[in-house]
Amino acid sequence: MKDTNFIKSAMTVIEIEANSVKSLGKQIQPNFEDLCKSLLNTSGKLILMGIGKSGHIAQKISATLSSTGTSSFFIHPTEAAHGDLGMISKKDSILILSNSGETKEIIEILPALKRSTADIFTLTNNDQSTIAKAGRINLVINAEEEACPLNLAPTSSTTIALVFGDALAIALLEARGFGKDDFAKSHPAGKLGKKLTTLVQDLAVMNEKAPMVDQATSLKEALMEITGKKLGLTLVLNKKKIVGVFTDGDLRRCLNDGVDINN
Repeated sequence: MKDTNFIKSAMTVIEIEANSVKSLGKQIQPNFEDLCKSLLNTSGKLILMGIGKSGHIAQKISATLSSTGTSSFFIHPTEAAHGDLGMISKKDSILILSNSGETKEIIEILPALKRSTADIFTLTNNDQSTIAKAGRINLVINAEEEACPLNLAPTSSTTIALVFGDALAIALLEARGFGKDDFAKSHPAGKLGKKLTTLVQDLAVMNEKAPMVDQATSLKEALMEITGKKLGLTLVLNKKKIVGVFTDGDLRRCLNDGVDINN
């Protein structure tokens, strides 16, 4: 095994990819705005496509879009050629990710895609590529250097494609006026979902389910109310107005002080 300075290697990768992301800002052209406007006017869904690493990135972008107000899903080009094209309607738009713009599996289904919808958009690193020319709008982003020392494995190129997808999703989110309440509707599960969707009324014990006693009630009767409602406390009322709360901790202190719970 070759001796490797792992930290140095990691820092080199981070630096190369960080520089690629910085350069992405200079590559956003006016046709990005054209793409956003076209997607906002789409009455159907936005379908993402890609092969290999571009496919993985496309799936993540699709998931981000769906959770931020742009209904989207991913179709694998190979599966599309074997029946999944039936999932696409004339109202849908398609965004194809291909770094080279010459992905064979996608080129083979371009005629079928064009019959499915006229709204095909592409993201490549070559505006003269076959896939780029097939897009009604083609956006070009290019990583000058992959973080792989062989300059082969998709690293910087997939990173900037992912960042581009986030930029697209957030631009559309802002244009739609997508807010926290909208976000909560698509995130009902997990810590984030519970934080956004859980209301006091979802947790509160209300009305007849809440333990309540009059302030003149004996401690014994209050204890029975606490036990029956299984909450470890009871509200104390004076003519239907809450004047206090009595807990099982208060009960223990009463017993320690020798209070007669019957009186």
